[in-house]
Amino acid sequence: MEALRELSSNSVLGNPIRLAIMLYLLPRERALFRDLQNVLDVTPGNLDSHIKALEKAGYVKVYKVIADRPRTAVKITEKGAKETGRYMGALKKALEGVEKEG
Repeated sequence: MEALRELSSNSVLGNPIRLAIMLYLLPRERALFRDLQNVLDVTPGNLDSHIKALEKAGYVKVYKVIADRPRTAVKITEKGAKETGRYMGALKKALEGVEKEG
């Protein structure tokens, strides 16, 4: 049951869209806002609110990329990578506990 307590203690990653954002960023380290929007199939406003929550928690940094035109990019922070790994580990333990009970 410790794993369930650990999962419930992280209200930021407990949201499926925010967790999906972090899982997308984890192997890539960064992504353009538009790419995240397309992959997750969410509206710009919805994605923006989730990214703001992750940024407030210190899990991501948002910055502008100037190429042919300005674009918004999102980069995972060290804290974000660690917390996502910790959260996924707790999720795995919780699932293993469910399998043992079933």
